[in-house]
Amino acid sequence: LIRTHSLYKIGKMKFDFLDKKMRVYETTQDVCVLPNIYMVARLDGRGFTKLTKKTHDFEKPFDIRFRDMMVETTKHLLSCGFNVIYGYTESDEISLLFHLEETVFGRKTRKYNSVLAGEASAKFSLLLQGMGIFDCRISQLPNPKLVVDYFRWRNEDAFRNSLSAHCYWTLRNNGQTAQQATKTLEGMGVSAKNELLFQNNINFNDIPNWQKRGIGLYWETYEKKSINPMTNETVLAERKRIAVNYDLPMRDEYDRFVLDFLD
Repeated sequence: LIRTHSLYKIGKMKFDFLDKKMRVYETTQDVCVLPNIYMVARLDGRGFTKLTKKTHDFEKPFDIRFRDMMVETTKHLLSCGFNVIYGYTESDEISLLFHLEETVFGRKTRKYNSVLAGEASAKFSLLLQGMGIFDCRISQLPNPKLVVDYFRWRNEDAFRNSLSAHCYWTLRNNGQTAQQATKTLEGMGVSAKNELLFQNNINFNDIPNWQKRGIGLYWETYEKKSINPMTNETVLAERKRIAVNYDLPMRDEYDRFVLDFLD
C-alpha cells in the first residue's frame, strides 16, 4: 500500500510537471476580447457551393429546405450556452451578436471559434443527413455604430447576392452555359440586372424578402397560461422563445432595427 501510494505521488508529480510544461503551447496564442467590446461571430459553410449544386439536389437559386436548415442551425446556436441577442442568416452564412457582458470561456476567441463551428457543423449535418462543415471567426467591434455597420454590410450582401443569383440562373435556364452566364453578368449594374429579370417576366420587387434581405432571429417574451400550484388558479407566466423574422427591413430602417438590440 505504501509503495502504491508512493508511485501515485511520483506519477502525479510527473503529470503536474508535464501539464505545466506543455499547456503553454496551447495557450500562448490565446486572444481574449476585452470587456465592453462587442463580439460578433460569423460562420461560413465550407464548400457549400459544391454541396448545394452537386452533392445535393437543391433548387436554384434558393431552396426553402436549405433555408430552413440554416434557420434551425441558427436557432441551435442561440440556444447552446452562449448569450446571443441577435442571429442573422443569409445564403450559407450565419452571424451572431453576443451580449456585451458575455463572459463564457473568458472571452477567448479560440474557444468561440472552435465551439461554434463544431455546434453549427453538427446541427446542420444532422438536418442534412450528410456532412456540412462551417468555419468561424470573431469580429471585435468597439462601439454600437460598428455593430450596426456590420449587420448592414451583411444585409446589403444578401441583396447583392440575391440579385446576381436570380440573374445567373435566369440566363442558365435560357440555355447559357455557366461560363457564358458569368461573362454576361460581368460589370453589369443593379439597374441592368433588374432589367434583365424584367425582360424575363421576373420583377425583383416580388421576390420573397428573405431571399433579398436574409433572416433575423432573436429572443422575444410572450405570455403563457399556467396553473399556480399553491392556489390552483390559472395565471399568465412570462416565457421566452426565438422569433424568426423573414421580412427584415432594409437600409436605414434596418440600422435602427439592429440598434434596438443594443439598448
